Amino acid sequence: MFRSVYLDHNAATPVAAAVLEAMLPFFAQRHGNASSRHEHGRAARRAVDEARQRVAHAVGAHPTEVIFTSGGSEANNLFIKGAALRQPAGTVAISAIEHPCVREPARALRRLGWRLRELAVDDQCRLAGADFSAALAEQPALISIMFANNETGALQDVAALAARAAQETRGGAWFHTDAVQALGKVPLDFRMLNAAGVHALTLSAHKLGGPKGAGALIVDKRVDLAPLIDGGGHERGLRSGTENVPALVGFGRACELAVAQLDGEALRLRQLRAGLERGLVAQGATIFAAQAERLPNTVFFALPEFDGETLVARLDRAGFAVASGAACSAANPQPSHVLLAMGVAPEQARAAVRVSLGRQNTADEVADFLRALSATVAQLQALTSVVG
Repeated sequence: MFRSVYLDHNAATPVAAAVLEAMLPFFAQRHGNASSRHEHGRAARRAVDEARQRVAHAVGAHPTEVIFTSGGSEANNLFIKGAALRQPAGTVAISAIEHPCVREPARALRRLGWRLRELAVDDQCRLAGADFSAALAEQPALISIMFANNETGALQDVAALAARAAQETRGGAWFHTDAVQALGKVPLDFRMLNAAGVHALTLSAHKLGGPKGAGALIVDKRVDLAPLIDGGGHERGLRSGTENVPALVGFGRACELAVAQLDGEALRLRQLRAGLERGLVAQGATIFAAQAERLPNTVFFALPEFDGETLVARLDRAGFAVASGAACSAANPQPSHVLLAMGVAPEQARAAVRVSLGRQNTADEVADFLRALSATVAQLQALTSVVG
């Protein structure tokens, strides 16, 4: 029987068995609406409250700072659009490597009179200090800089950047970070980040063993946000709609598990990544952002003269699920905007392949992947030779 080795955990993770077990009762036996006043509703409300506490604990926040959403995209839109609608038009500054669910709402603000400033990064996917300083001189009202890049895995020093922003804008900018890829892979402490000047961060359940359809915006209560969805006043009036109780229960349980396993799992993944990268370099691959501090599970690489989409398709047939970039952008034939921002030539950017490891992956699977990649490259070289 064909078995595919899954190496695309930055796109989505399998739901952990303990998470599924926690969710199952809320699909049938405990099916109440969390806004109902009877016991079924009260049981659902208790489950949502407990999930909120677990998510908050995972990132060092207070439960009242957790606004549940349908995922990372909605949470990012809630911050960017919600904050913009509560103040006069000004400048919104985002890094040039943001996920589309930050970049596109920021661009949309231009229709409301806002100016967009995209912050440059260096060749290691790290925010360029000089450009950040120049942007702060323009006194932006909103700033969004991702904690960990979904393609390269590069980490930004968000606390230091937020502290600079707070000082140089005299506290006049709301600072947000998309931490979707970070939760469960590196430590997150909203209380520390908040003290440094971070006012909001975004999370998503399906990146850490939880279900799709659940996310959160962790937000300092001093930040005035306009809701994207009006209705019954759920989530402190910021996100109306009947709560997805099973998904939120799963989100809370996934956070609990991820934090408990973080240190040991991060070490194990770093060791797997090191072996993978040694094998890739031996095959002539370029590892993007290799000199940057990165997520322990992520490798973004390119082999010369081979199209990334072609490699991904052939590796899929060989039994290995990898990506050529962000899954949310898989239908876009353009080269990675992250790599282009890093100064990578378009032809090399089109060759990029991402491997993102997870809890189920083993050293044997990494070795098997490297053998499959070598065989795939040899097949492509043979085809090229025949055609030539």
